[in-house]
Amino acid sequence: MKCELCELIQDQRNVICAEQDVIAAVRETAVTPGQIIVFPRQHFTIFEIVPDPILQKCVFIANKIGMAVFDSLGAAGTNILIQNGIGAGQTAPHFALDIIPRRENDTLPLQWKPQQLMEEEMDTAFIELKEQIDKGFVTDTPKEIPAPKKEKIGVTEGKNNYLLKSLRRMP
Repeated sequence: MKCELCELIQDQRNVICAEQDVIAAVRETAVTPGQIIVFPRQHFTIFEIVPDPILQKCVFIANKIGMAVFDSLGAAGTNILIQNGIGAGQTAPHFALDIIPRRENDTLPLQWKPQQLMEEEMDTAFIELKEQIDKGFVTDTPKEIPAPKKEKIGVTEGKNNYLLKSLRRMP
């Protein structure tokens, strides 16, 4: 099966950021204008097999692009989406993060209504997950997470900062 994201790396079409390990490109077929996809250059089919350093780069670049989406497109929000596996709607066999610019009342249906599950279903899922994790499944977690760089939040060059806009909207 050919991979459209691997082909995109070859063609360099719509690429807005090209790092050593990670690419970001504007989606040709998008759910909103300005939807961007961030993905590793190396072919990894799903989230769970992406090496931590590359995953960290993907998230870092998605964060910076998200800021640009707020500032340049005037988005009111973003959805950061990973469609992980066929059952989750993944169409290309290549791990990727989608950054979807959002506007108030844009009617994009990314909200779902939670269902009330049976207590037995919840208990069974909890027990199975807990057993797997207790076996040492999650052992490679970083011992120390570096402190984020402090950035000044405020007005830049006469434009409102997207973080301040978000804070003003809070009740």
